[in-house]
Amino acid sequence: MMSDILSNTPDTLSPKWNEQGLIPVIAQEADTGEVLMLAWMNAEALAKTLETGEAVYWSRSRQSLWRKGATSGNTQTLVGACLDCDGDTLLLQVKQQGDGACHTGRRTCFFYHPEDGTWRLREDN
Repeated sequence: MMSDILSNTPDTLSPKWNEQGLIPVIAQEADTGEVLMLAWMNAEALAKTLETGEAVYWSRSRQSLWRKGATSGNTQTLVGACLDCDGDTLLLQVKQQGDGACHTGRRTCFFYHPEDGTWRLREDN
């Protein structure tokens, strides 16, 4: 039965852009698997990332491309890229340079955890 499922998987798949022409992107530290951040890309950002080997995202607030670390120095060097099984999410495996991926200065953007019915800040260990 598993072979039937696997045989129905297409050999190629294209990104499925949302109504705004964007796709969510998870940035993951290549060496550890740590999830660093979630961002968005349009087709141009993806093409530039693949071409240059440096993470380039789409800023929804500024409505423009931004190269990760252009002002902070906290860049992301591309190691690998994967498209999920539905084609609607990208995973970038990166080498994070500098202090971290988050604009707050933390290594990862994921530092709030559920506790006593609310989401509380938990500092990096």
